[in-house]
Amino acid sequence: MTTLTLIGKPDCHLCDVAREIVETVVAELPDDSVEVHERSILEDPALYELWWEKIPVVLIDGTLHAHWRVSPDRLRAALA
Repeated sequence: MTTLTLIGKPDCHLCDVAREIVETVVAELPDDSVEVHERSILEDPALYELWWEKIPVVLIDGTLHAHWRVSPDRLRAALA
């Protein structure tokens, strides 16, 4: 199983857009092939320190996939 982590914060327009893209792409995949976790930089000082200027951030299996803008096509390819 692949783990996708979306790092953002509340009231972040780009984070909302990234969430919609992630949800749409993951819904197209076979059930249970991707586990999605969402984390907020406001709840974790270490995440804030690493990512505050790059949110939203998408990690796939702990490796940076994208920040600021998430491409649906690139995400599909990475999760295929």
